[in-house]
Amino acid sequence: MTALTLANPADRFSVLTIADRHAGAPIWSDRLGWPLHGDNHVALDTRDASRRNIWASRIDDAVLHADRAVLLVAEGVGCTAAAWWARLSPRHYSERVAGALLFDPVAPTGEAGALLASPGIALPFPSMVVTARNRVATVDEMQDLIGGWGSQLITAERSRTPGAWTVAQRLLSRMTAAVVARDIDRGLALRGE
Repeated sequence: MTALTLANPADRFSVLTIADRHAGAPIWSDRLGWPLHGDNHVALDTRDASRRNIWASRIDDAVLHADRAVLLVAEGVGCTAAAWWARLSPRHYSERVAGALLFDPVAPTGEAGALLASPGIALPFPSMVVTARNRVATVDEMQDLIGGWGSQLITAERSRTPGAWTVAQRLLSRMTAAVVARDIDRGLALRGE
């Protein structure tokens, strides 16, 4: 009997990482052992509207020039910034994004919150919010963000464990399955089914 093997799901995507410009090691690297940056990395800068807009144009450029479908990987306030970008960018950019993995999202407050305010619509691609099991109270507080984005919630261990890379591969496999399901739905809708 021949075993069916699938290529590494990470090879299907061009990974675009987003993290605050002052952040240390990103959560995905600390917890899962992924590289610090993806195929492309855009450091978040929301000090004012002009810097936010420059940041958004860098995201546009990275997405436009990616050689494969894009997987957004963000952490903290970067999750809210990625959602802001996805909700307000022209469709020809967001359609190139296969999905997003959003680690420990934080709703910004004050001026940063105002700079990242966006319409309350679901993201135009599948997304998964990944947070630590020990942040359950915070998860309750994040429900508005998670629900507003149309995201699935996944809880994981807070610290790196020996099986962290396996967890990361499962996350990518789940994201791939969500992308395939979305593409099938889109194809059926185009055919009028």
